Amino acid sequence: MIKKIIISACLLISFVSFAQQGTASPYSFYGIGDARFKGTLEYRSMGGVAVEQDSTHLNIDNPSSYASLMQTTFTVGGSFGTSTLKNSNQSEKAQRATFDYLAVGIPMGKFGAAFGLVPLSSVGYKILNNNSDVSGATNSQFEGKGGVNKVFFGLGYKIMPNWNIGADAQYNFGQITTTSVEGITDVASATRETNQSELSGLNFNIGTMYQRKIYKKMSLFTSLSYTFASTLRSDNERIIFVSGDPDPYEYPKTETDLKLPNKLTIGVGVGEARKWLVGTTLAFQGDGQYANYYNSSDDVRYEKYSKYAIGGYYIPNYTSFSSYFSRITYRAGLKYEKIGLVINNQSINDVGMTLGAGFPITGQFSNVNLGLEFGKRGTTDAGLIQENYFNFSLSFSFNDRWFVKSKFN
Repeated sequence: MIKKIIISACLLISFVSFAQQGTASPYSFYGIGDARFKGTLEYRSMGGVAVEQDSTHLNIDNPSSYASLMQTTFTVGGSFGTSTLKNSNQSEKAQRATFDYLAVGIPMGKFGAAFGLVPLSSVGYKILNNNSDVSGATNSQFEGKGGVNKVFFGLGYKIMPNWNIGADAQYNFGQITTTSVEGITDVASATRETNQSELSGLNFNIGTMYQRKIYKKMSLFTSLSYTFASTLRSDNERIIFVSGDPDPYEYPKTETDLKLPNKLTIGVGVGEARKWLVGTTLAFQGDGQYANYYNSSDDVRYEKYSKYAIGGYYIPNYTSFSSYFSRITYRAGLKYEKIGLVINNQSINDVGMTLGAGFPITGQFSNVNLGLEFGKRGTTDAGLIQENYFNFSLSFSFNDRWFVKSKFN
């Protein structure tokens, strides 16, 4: 197991070192950036459907799932994505590599615990308005980077063989830096404004999962989780630089409280454990107060978030010894999200399809997972930008028994 952790840590370092920005979306300018975490890859490949009490895969979305783990589970994942950004006149391409999550789940009898690190949101944009061929025109450049991460610790408890409850605590932290440069064609001087925000805050999540047989080998799976509203404190610094002036102007430091709304997630599915599953997930979130002093606008507001997803998996023969391909888990899903952002009276929506496969490591419960996601976010209406994206994701899920007392005859 130690060797596996070392290998995974090396892979993690590779993901982090290769990743320059977690997103290339211009919509990451608003609020705390582009929402990053969509669940571990096993469930993300099913559109986000995570309703089964799985004993070998870690479900970070619902802390009650930790009580179903049979072995210690170490999971790490990352993605490589490309996107085409277009408006009514032109289009540009962007790509990025990102670290997605790192988590460990530990079974403890009727209890189960998990902890880990997850990027929650990312800011990554560069927008250029170039009018250098027009004398006296204003030229501007906007750039942003950073984001919010979370570390979490959760505990699940198995009340009955088919009923779990759980809760986790999350500490959110991060830094967002934005830079804007403005100048006038044929004028030597320019102005640069830099804003830096240090973000921090706590929030809590509770959940429950229940399943029961409804017909022969067929079972009903249900999942319910609730994230409480919380506050994310932003400590802000603002500096103005003017060409030719050696002394920048520093504004007094300020504090802003951003409001993260409550969120309710409901899931239900039917299937046969380790054979097949079809399910759906619905998520609803209140309208938050994400605007900071540097990214607020009269044309922008925040609305309630909602998500609708359907997905599932199929395993031809989980116990097959003669055919490796029969033990592969095949996954697929569809999703529709209102991301909670309204610009120029246009709601920004995200529609996508996911595909994936889980490849078991022979002789173990561990597996390697591959996932594909492609879809569309935004619109070209009202002068906005549409993103057509494609993501390739890779994750490792290692399972082993820890804390087993040796026996000698």
